[in-house]
Amino acid sequence: MIGIIIVCCLLFSLNVAAQDQDSIASVSLQDSTKTTFMDRIHQLQQFLDDKAKKKVDPRYIEVPEKPWRVILRYKANMVNVDYDNSIDFPATNEYSEWNLHFEPPVATSIGFWAGYRGTGLSFSLPLTKNAGRYFSISSTGAKYGFNFRLRRFNTSSATLSATDYKDGIRDGDGYHDEQELAAPVWIRSLYVNGYYVFNGRRYSQAAAYNQSVIQRRSAGSFLLGATWYQSSFDYSDISNFLFMMVGHGVHRIKVHQANIGFGYGYNFVPFRGLVINAMAMPTVSVYNRVKVYKYDFNFDVTSPVTEVDDYGEFDSETKTWANGKTHKPFYMYKEGDLLGCWEVDPETTYTWLRLNLDLRLGIAYNWSRYFIGLQAQYNNFSYKKDDCQIRIFDAYARLSMGVRF
Repeated sequence: MIGIIIVCCLLFSLNVAAQDQDSIASVSLQDSTKTTFMDRIHQLQQFLDDKAKKKVDPRYIEVPEKPWRVILRYKANMVNVDYDNSIDFPATNEYSEWNLHFEPPVATSIGFWAGYRGTGLSFSLPLTKNAGRYFSISSTGAKYGFNFRLRRFNTSSATLSATDYKDGIRDGDGYHDEQELAAPVWIRSLYVNGYYVFNGRRYSQAAAYNQSVIQRRSAGSFLLGATWYQSSFDYSDISNFLFMMVGHGVHRIKVHQANIGFGYGYNFVPFRGLVINAMAMPTVSVYNRVKVYKYDFNFDVTSPVTEVDDYGEFDSETKTWANGKTHKPFYMYKEGDLLGCWEVDPETTYTWLRLNLDLRLGIAYNWSRYFIGLQAQYNNFSYKKDDCQIRIFDAYARLSMGVRF
């Protein structure tokens, strides 16, 4: 502060002594201010550079001298959903197992990333129509990794497979065909993942996944990870009543799941510039909350075919048929019958030890100022409630090309 005051006094004195040199003094002051600002920028860059180099062993990991990077990226994201259910017919000792498989269009996008060392900004444009909305953020450092993915889509296309059993023995060849639901099913998923690298001085996930550093020698590390996952599966439109009736009235499922995992990653460097990474992390749920929303119907698909009765008209206010019964056998449905459904109390369950899997593969090659990379990640999540089970498979592949300067 004293030095600044002295400089200001000196400039003021010079201004008084030489009024005809006002413009020169003004220019000198501006140059001094610019120099001070640039000095601070260089100090910040030097701090980031020193910090990046201190955290790694230079025999295994090289921190490039050129810190700025611009990367062009092409990404494809795929989601598959399997919905399994079974229905029993106690009167005939028969039951049926069926599966609905949903596979929306692959969500593709193209974008770029620009930044200094491992910090930067990215922007992407979707290339696929009717693939829903997809958003992701990722960051990889010497000792940590972070991923965030959000996907929301709806589809009416499904593959239906069904198999009948009698007395525990398969009955017939089963059924497998493409179906169009009367109303679309909505599927939403949120994935947040973070992990810690134990051997971050010699092993770098960043070398294969964002090329902020270069792996010089092969090395591996154990990793500790945590994941938060939530999703919803909703096809509650009454137009889908048949699927909901067969599915025990289930029309919406919400899942919140917390997982912890312990895995291992390895960077293989067959020759200078090339790195191949593989990482596997099994995870176990420590919190698994499943909330199931159901309808009750005035028809029942499990009623035996021998039952005969005059049900009359259905009263939607009392939720009963004219004979006082709530459920009419579905095989007795006739044109003109009123199809009724109503919400029942949702069921919330908590389960433990649900096993999921996180797999990643990355390949990168560096030469001079340029680099190219290919990365892929696969996750699976599953949850089960009584005879209903839903499995979600989430994966992406990304091609990147960049330059350092």
